[in-house]
Amino acid sequence: MSSSESPAPRRRLSREDRQRQLLDVAWQLVREEGTDALTLGRLAELAGVTKPVVYDHFTTRAGLLAALYADFDARQDQVFTEAIDTSKATLEDRSWVIASAYVDCVLLQGREIPGVIAALSGSPELAVLKREYEAIFLEKCSNALSPFASGGGVSKAGLRAMLGAAEALSHAAANGEISREEAQQELLATILGMVQRVKS
Repeated sequence: MSSSESPAPRRRLSREDRQRQLLDVAWQLVREEGTDALTLGRLAELAGVTKPVVYDHFTTRAGLLAALYADFDARQDQVFTEAIDTSKATLEDRSWVIASAYVDCVLLQGREIPGVIAALSGSPELAVLKREYEAIFLEKCSNALSPFASGGGVSKAGLRAMLGAAEALSHAAANGEISREEAQQELLATILGMVQRVKS
């Protein structure tokens, strides 16, 4: 900014609106500069607020990463829940909802979510948080798919394999290695194979 430009006037935001603003700026920072550039000081600078404001919302960088992951997960959960609720009660429809919604959520967030997930995995506290969110997602998948599996359930190992495939395929699509459709179709085949293997 040149000396002739004056900074934009600051608005008083509610705590919730300020948190939303900070998260949006943090996502933009990760998108443009990568996860390593994400610090509370840099976020304060880009958001046009003082450092104490950012520290008040997130306390630490780990807290900020956790908030970003929670933000992503909340959007993913909303899309997933709405899609499941409006799908037909068939194995094919439920499997397609899981495959398409997972890939679409990652693509909607862009290439920045793999960096946040990688940073989450590097900290024991954040790894615990990630596992908690994964457990909630896997339980929803289990509830959606179990009626179509023999014995009324799918294995935890199968669900974990599905999640690993979902992460790898959606990240490959986000990085342009494969198309959105390829990621969704491969994940669909993985899910169908998992449930049908349990049935046989």
